[in-house]
Amino acid sequence: MGKKYENSTLISTELAAAISDQIGHELQASHQYTAIAVYFESLALKKLAKMFFKQGDEEREHAMKFVHYLSETGGKLQIPIIPAPKHDFTSVIEAVQASLDWEWEVTRRINDLMTLAVEQKDYLAQDFLRWFVTEQLEEVSTMENLLKVAQTAGDKNIIMLEAYLSHD
Repeated sequence: MGKKYENSTLISTELAAAISDQIGHELQASHQYTAIAVYFESLALKKLAKMFFKQGDEEREHAMKFVHYLSETGGKLQIPIIPAPKHDFTSVIEAVQASLDWEWEVTRRINDLMTLAVEQKDYLAQDFLRWFVTEQLEEVSTMENLLKVAQTAGDKNIIMLEAYLSHD
């Protein structure tokens, strides 16, 4: 007969819990991108640092979109413990690869949320999640392109990556 709504909410307990988990993941991404930005700053790669500080801010904004959605739908917010980010990288390529891997994981998680919303016939959640589905195309594409340029430039010519970002 469909999902059960508790306490006159517009979201199931299961989907609210999954979104709470995603909030934690988005906040973790924000911390990780900030740590990567600081790593780039330590190498005097100002354009890369600026890009990743901005990415960190965007991930926090994404978390807040989920927070507001749970609030508006009456869902229970339970932000999980957020693990510390990785701070040490051996190369720019490693840091960018970690970012791309992260975006693929976020894409999988967003798709899982959408699948749950579809299974539960939660049309509000599906509409809300579509923005994130589309956003992931941009996020993955950006990181894939950045990694390709970093790999092409190589560690000895990584300053070329800064030049690439200057033209973007």
